[in-house]
Amino acid sequence: MSGRSAAVEELERRIGHTFADRKLLERALTHASVGDRRPHIEHNERLEFFGDRVLNLIIAEELLARMPEAREGELSAAFHKLVNLETCAEVARQVGLPATLLMGGGTGKTGIRFSDRVLGDACEALIAALYFDGGLEAARAFVVQAWDAPFRRLGEPKQRHPKVVLQEWAFGRGLPAPRYTVLEQSGPSHKPTFRLELFVQGFEPVTGAGGSIRDAEKVVAEQMLSRIEDVK
Repeated sequence: MSGRSAAVEELERRIGHTFADRKLLERALTHASVGDRRPHIEHNERLEFFGDRVLNLIIAEELLARMPEAREGELSAAFHKLVNLETCAEVARQVGLPATLLMGGGTGKTGIRFSDRVLGDACEALIAALYFDGGLEAARAFVVQAWDAPFRRLGEPKQRHPKVVLQEWAFGRGLPAPRYTVLEQSGPSHKPTFRLELFVQGFEPVTGAGGSIRDAEKVVAEQMLSRIEDVK
């Protein structure tokens, strides 16, 4: 058994559904770039279009059931958090979609396979494939299970970003704004690492790294807040 075949079997195990129509599953896992050289191959764009609508329906129904007292504005805010590209890509990674995707040309060897756009679209295509293979209940069973963590996050108190907390601390004491400087970017373009330095007047600079500038800013802001707490 090839590595991809094993990955597809593992995908079916994780989503709790064995496809009767294997071609349907393969289409859901086939990126449009495959058609650049093999135009007769069906790819997942049409399934992605339909899966987006199925996901929206299931999430809307779940929100009405789980948030019976919520107003329309609250429901809309929660809905957009649950169906956005980042959440769909998160679910795709969780069930192992990257290892199962068929990509064309050089795209399969680059970070495109791991991008939120490709994974989010593939996740929606998978939902459509579940719908056509097993009906709405098969799609619903997957979404309810796979979206468990995103649903649980809705009930968590919103945490303020450490960068905001640090800036307010500095301004409250009449200090200049904290200064963030990118020292280095390393790693491949699809998975970079940014190393930043943070300077706050009256304290030694701190450095830290993250997969994005925002992530690195969070790391160094947390370090500086910890240092400030230590000298109180």
